[in-house]
Amino acid sequence: MGSATGPYSQVTNIAEQHIHLTPPRREEVVWPVEVGPVPELATAFQPRTVVREGVDAARASGEGVVLTQVFSGGGGVGKSQLAAAYAGQALAEGAELVVWATAGDEAQIMAQYAQAAARVGVPGADGKDLEEDARAFCGWLATTSRRWLVVLDDVTDPVVVEPWWPVSRTGTGWVLATTRLRDARLTGGGRRRVDIGVYTPEEAAAYLHTRLAGEDMEHLVDEQAGQLAEALGYLPLALGHAAAHMINEDLSCTAYLALFQEEETRLEEILPATADAEGYGRQVTATLLLALDAAQRADGNGELVVPVLRLAALLDPAGHPHTLWATEPVLTYLTGHRTETPTEQAQQGPAPRPAAVTAGQARAALRLLHRYALLTCDTRAEPRAVRIHALTARAARETTLGHQVPDLATTAADALLEVWPDPDEPHPDLAATLRTNSEALSTHARQHLWHPEGHLLLFHAGTSLINAGLPSAATDYWQSMTADSTYFLGPDHPDTLTCRHSLAISHGQNGRLYDAINLHEQVLTDRERILGPQHPDTLRTRHSLAVSYGQAGRIHEAIALGEQVLTDTERILGPDHPDTLFSRSSLATFYRQAGRIHEALPLLRQVLADRERILGPDHPDTLFSRSSLATFYRQAGRIHEALPLLRQVLADRERILGPQHPDTLTTRHNLATSYRQAGHTQDAIDLLQQVLADSERTLGPHHPNTLASRNNLVTSYLDAGRTQDAINLSEQILADSERILGPHHPNTLQTRRNLASSYWQAGRIREAIALEEQVLADSERVLGPQHPDTLTTRHNLATSYWQAGRTQDAINLQEQVLADRERILGPHHPNTLTSRNNLATSYADAGRTQDAINLQEQVLADRERILGHEHPDTVLVREVLSGWRRRQPRGRTGGRRRWPGRG
Repeated sequence: MGSATGPYSQVTNIAEQHIHLTPPRREEVVWPVEVGPVPELATAFQPRTVVREGVDAARASGEGVVLTQVFSGGGGVGKSQLAAAYAGQALAEGAELVVWATAGDEAQIMAQYAQAAARVGVPGADGKDLEEDARAFCGWLATTSRRWLVVLDDVTDPVVVEPWWPVSRTGTGWVLATTRLRDARLTGGGRRRVDIGVYTPEEAAAYLHTRLAGEDMEHLVDEQAGQLAEALGYLPLALGHAAAHMINEDLSCTAYLALFQEEETRLEEILPATADAEGYGRQVTATLLLALDAAQRADGNGELVVPVLRLAALLDPAGHPHTLWATEPVLTYLTGHRTETPTEQAQQGPAPRPAAVTAGQARAALRLLHRYALLTCDTRAEPRAVRIHALTARAARETTLGHQVPDLATTAADALLEVWPDPDEPHPDLAATLRTNSEALSTHARQHLWHPEGHLLLFHAGTSLINAGLPSAATDYWQSMTADSTYFLGPDHPDTLTCRHSLAISHGQNGRLYDAINLHEQVLTDRERILGPQHPDTLRTRHSLAVSYGQAGRIHEAIALGEQVLTDTERILGPDHPDTLFSRSSLATFYRQAGRIHEALPLLRQVLADRERILGPDHPDTLFSRSSLATFYRQAGRIHEALPLLRQVLADRERILGPQHPDTLTTRHNLATSYRQAGHTQDAIDLLQQVLADSERTLGPHHPNTLASRNNLVTSYLDAGRTQDAINLSEQILADSERILGPHHPNTLQTRRNLASSYWQAGRIREAIALEEQVLADSERVLGPQHPDTLTTRHNLATSYWQAGRTQDAINLQEQVLADRERILGPHHPNTLTSRNNLATSYADAGRTQDAINLQEQVLADRERILGHEHPDTVLVREVLSGWRRRQPRGRTGGRRRWPGRG
């Protein structure tokens, strides 16, 4: 007898085998007969109700013909336990014969069959020839009217077991088989495979509670029980070992979970052999990888299965794209890291230089691992076609030598980057999958992705979060990236500066403008010092700082910096460089914010033409420019040009990005806003309600875009005269914001301001004033006295004072707001014009008619010049001024008509 060991198991080769059979019994058989024996059920065994329903349905469909079930699944999922439960059930329900045959090789099957033949007195089975007795037993099973069940446990070779599948021509018997294999040869001849997966969350919870309660240790079950079951992948084997270890060491679910999540802790420490309470007989790591040696020996692709499994183990267990296995980095790695099969190990002399691995061979290795249940390869599930159980992946990582990890990590990162589309917005599912795989890879091999510098994949994943409109996730990601880069590379390394730059952008997306500005200013100083003032990265930071200034309402600073950046990028990078186009687009936005719409429009048209020419008409940046142009038209009062352009952008984004992409929802939201401005109030409401439902489902109820849709729906309700609906929705939004975001979050302040406007519109002026005075105090403290939102609140409070007849209070506050807006936004900004118009109205109410006329004439001249003579706002100002000149002030009616300009 000799033995050979592989890396994951030990195989014993039997050189000679002597089997002595007892002569057939002549005495009468006592039924029922059990040959095996059938294994005992584990402690706290779960009945697997859903799986059993599938098995029972498949069995019932046989209609008198034997139905052989193949219980296929990876190690530790409880296949044999479920088969044992069926064996016990069969005996309880009157079966006369149950045979439990270990089906690892043909000799084992024949020995069990021959023993069964002797036990039941099969004619012709005389104990002289093992194989003849086994065949006689199969013949007896085929024709007997007795009820029987044969379990073939742990089938490892379909060819070996094929001659020994029992048949029941009387319909009184059936066969169950357990196997790790997913092989079509096992499901021929009318046999049906029933996949046995891991526990459901409910079964896992029930197992933990029952197992621990049975030892009087139910106090170990705490609020982390569900998270622990999830971390263990709901694998029955792992849950059994974990529960036993918790009992032995008096560890709560929380304490065990903390131990399990330590990356440096090995499975053999947290799922040790001493916790094998059910006598499974192997360590968990060995069990999970038990089929790996067999897969290596299976056929010509066996030499690739180990490196393939090691690569897959570094990625997201929930799945990665099948296309990754056709990339150049993966094929190059596999070519250089083939694993010797046992046959090759026995050969003498140097091996010839291996030929390059093809994509077909890589796919064949994946399918081989699929057949042996070490992973799942199903292209129908793309982009998560290749999946692996988390514990199998962990076992594979723990059996990978440390010096092999750097190459594996770099290969996986390069491959993910190769399949990552640019831009990725048109492929949201693929982008999300690639981000989770990048996160998993970084978790398992972080240090290897920062040597000698940060791998491009890490930066690509963070940029994808920003582009996907996920500001909170992006902020968390870039904070972690900044910490890692500082630790591995140092605070002044260009990669660290890039991480800080991206973190500042995420702050801006997340509404944390002061954090964004402060960090951008720090990064700009550092990049100018380290890289120089004209370096492209320095220009990018200067541009991002200008954008943050614009978002914070510091328009004059944004314009000055934006003009400088555009001049520099055109000179250094060229007029067609993407950064130059981006700078030109941002400058157009700054001009629009400043009310310089006639300068903004030609600049943005140039950007759109350039992007269509350079990037193509369907590129996300091109669509963004087209959408921005529609917004500019709307602000210029050219609503009939804005509407068809927005409809075109919406159709393009639905086609390219999908109907639920954040950019598509934004376009739909902007179209609704344009409907409202065009007086199509009901169309606006219908579309906003659709956008709101989609945003809540896709982005979440508290995403900034969702809140914007809710707040704009409030405004549309007010336009439609549905004041109570507006109030109800505002109060609901406010309650949610205060509970989730806190009472002083900028979004909460915005919601409270909108609720005050709803009260104002409903004539509940005292409530509006009380709420606005509270919002103003909070805004001055949280945002600062000069923030655009603070100025808007002060402006609205002045309007409420005016509505309440507190004319002098209104005048005092309006004069302050006007002075601030002229200084901060500029004298021609639309909000400045609104403040000047409202102050003129208050002057008229106070009897200061000439002051009102003088101010309103200035407003009229500005609006005619900026908006045009026929713009609705210009026409309204002209009507009001005409009334004052006739000494017929429009008074509060004019104020009510100007409701949309109140905020």
